[in-house]
Amino acid sequence: SQDRLNARRIHEAAGLPFFEIFVDAPLNICESRDVKGLYKKARAGEIKGFTGIDSEYEKPESPELVLKTNLASVSECIQQVVELLQAQNIVPQSSVKDVLELFVPENELERVRAEAETLPCLQITEVDLQWLQVLSEGWATPLTGFMREAEYLQVIHFGTLLNGMDPPAPAGTPCQPCRSPPALTLHPQTALGWKGASKGILKEERCARVWGTTCAKHPHIKLVLESGDWLLGGDLQVLERIRWNDGLDQYRLTPLALRQRFRQMDADAVFAFQLRNPVHNGHALLMQETRRQLLQRGYRNPVLLLHPLGGWTKDDDVPLAWRMRQHAALLQDRVLEPSSTLLAIFPSPMLYAGPTEVQWHCRARMVAGANFYIVGRDPAGMPHPDTQKDLYEPTQGGKVLGMAPGLTSVEIIPFRVAAYNKQKRAMDFYDPKRHEEFDFISGTRMRKLAREGADPPEGFMAPKAWKVLTEYYQSLEKN
Repeated sequence: SQDRLNARRIHEAAGLPFFEIFVDAPLNICESRDVKGLYKKARAGEIKGFTGIDSEYEKPESPELVLKTNLASVSECIQQVVELLQAQNIVPQSSVKDVLELFVPENELERVRAEAETLPCLQITEVDLQWLQVLSEGWATPLTGFMREAEYLQVIHFGTLLNGMDPPAPAGTPCQPCRSPPALTLHPQTALGWKGASKGILKEERCARVWGTTCAKHPHIKLVLESGDWLLGGDLQVLERIRWNDGLDQYRLTPLALRQRFRQMDADAVFAFQLRNPVHNGHALLMQETRRQLLQRGYRNPVLLLHPLGGWTKDDDVPLAWRMRQHAALLQDRVLEPSSTLLAIFPSPMLYAGPTEVQWHCRARMVAGANFYIVGRDPAGMPHPDTQKDLYEPTQGGKVLGMAPGLTSVEIIPFRVAAYNKQKRAMDFYDPKRHEEFDFISGTRMRKLAREGADPPEGFMAPKAWKVLTEYYQSLEKN
């Protein structure tokens, strides 16, 4: 104990923090873990002065942390140490260094696949499969599967996991057949299947609370209300990458793949732009301005992650395939510089949850290697289905991101409102002092022009990109 006290004083004298951690393991546990056989030799008298046998161990009197290794797993003990260091600001609260993928290792794949064929299979929906893809590829790191009840309650009540991480991610698989507790009597390991294809294994399952609702006409709440009354949670082992075979899989890059691409592009900064709508020149102006600012700050090669959401969206949103065509046309017209832009698909379904959801969008991009995130007016919002007024105060999404826990390695870049400048015949940052110069072209007006095959004001959208949009809306008219 005197040696430990001396070590503490040396650290304090040098202005360094000192944490005494007592690994409290009973003697029989220590002996059971003795791969070198030292305890056995000590008991036989072959080793003298062996701690715990013929030399007394002096337990710490007031350690900062006690690890009960006979009761807690190695991972749980590691987490306790990390939390201690986080509490003292030694380790950042949410530094994402590793992406946690949930795929079965290749050397175990054959065995696990054979085992999956023998398990009871629980059919899931397409939206559940999208969440499965999100989890398996590591977008929701550090989650190891669908949230259990404790994690679910932490997220919906505290807005974060209590380990300091911040993924407002899937709270569980909504299971259509699970209408009552007896229906949830499943094998401890259950295969998840979609259209007959086994995609993953749930090792542990636990019922979790059903989400609360406000407006039943809200498109995602409608999905929840129409699903089962129970949520399934547990760890995942996923057999293979989920492929949609829709001609767009080459754009579905995992977080690890995106990090590799950024290295190949020699990026020294990555700024992400989340979108679920077609891109007009006002959006492009925001991205161009962000790159200009980063270059001005001394970055050599800032790379744009143009990252449209690729999961479920409401019925009146432009489908992903058409949006991807429109985004590719922007690059062809060089509205965005192809050499410093990476176009990829974010596989998450859309929640339309405003300031809550934008935290998920931002953090997922941080996991993928982005260190700047562009946020604008009413991110992840939509009009109230009854009143058609904003569900969320439009500026609060950006404000929430600026305060959100867990976003330690990403800087939020709020952008100014852009509108069409009639004098410049181009999209420009809105100046209220020159209000009469600007034209705010609404989505309704844009859709009307596209359906009629008319052109928008010059400079509103790149010609090739507008052509794709008119083709889509005119195809709706024909159908």
